[in-house]
Amino acid sequence: MTAAPPTLVLKRDVREAAAADLPYVIERDQLAVLYQPLVHLPSWSVMEFEALLRWRHPEFGLISPNYFIPAAEESGWIIPLGEWVLRQACEQLRIWQEKFSHLPPLTMNVNLSVRQLADPHLVAKIARVLAETGVPPETLALELTEGSMAPEINAAREVLERVRALGVGLKLDDFGTGYSSLSYLGAMPFDALKIDRSFVDRLLSDPASEAIVEAVIQLAHKLRMKVVAEGIEDEAQLRRLVDLGCDTGQGFLFSRPVPAEIAGQMLVEGTAAQDLRALGSILKACSNSRREPGAEWRPQLLSAASASPALLGESSPIT
Repeated sequence: MTAAPPTLVLKRDVREAAAADLPYVIERDQLAVLYQPLVHLPSWSVMEFEALLRWRHPEFGLISPNYFIPAAEESGWIIPLGEWVLRQACEQLRIWQEKFSHLPPLTMNVNLSVRQLADPHLVAKIARVLAETGVPPETLALELTEGSMAPEINAAREVLERVRALGVGLKLDDFGTGYSSLSYLGAMPFDALKIDRSFVDRLLSDPASEAIVEAVIQLAHKLRMKVVAEGIEDEAQLRRLVDLGCDTGQGFLFSRPVPAEIAGQMLVEGTAAQDLRALGSILKACSNSRREPGAEWRPQLLSAASASPALLGESSPIT
């Protein structure tokens, strides 16, 4: 029998280890939460973070959720994992809100899974975490993918309406990748949607993708919803999204997911946030003049970017 390629063996080993070790991951303190900023494009400021779960496995190192979330979903361990992430993210958010009280209130985005949505105690758990951490409900937003609601859309709507009644925000994640996107917009109490990175990737090379992004932004605004563009990786994508009226951007152009210490640096007045506003001002000027940044802009762009390596994620070994 032909041996499997080493990479396939490694992936299988990681998944098998994840499935076997999941029941002990919290008590062994192997989980970590990384934070990726969402940039408010009109003001070029960091006003939100998305909390992203990682697993520090003693054998395989930092494991991507792609390897262990499916096992957690299947086994039901996603429910305690999800509650752990929610609590960690809210505790960190409260620290930042107190430290940076002079800034507009920060918002934390936390992913919600299909199994959590079916948990009869979900709303009570969210309310308890908010009460115990002191986080204002309006500064927490939960992100759901279309697929997580497809099996039981009516039950999902009821749960989400109860979550919304707490004052918590709701974002529709990976918009455009499912089969019933438009129906969700009308049926569910979302206040924002996130355009999937696959459309942003093709934004400048595929006229159809650009037309879809433009139409989604216009439709969402008519429905009084904010729009987040995921997966922004270069300046040209950013400029076009600004032209199209996108509200918020997220992606490696701004920062990779980073530990709380580095994420906090983005909020420190006079460092990363100012560099981001400087970069944004340059790009906005280019956008308004409908021209590419020329030689006169390049030194300023490079200066704004290089002055804050944490902003771009270059100072963190965790990617």
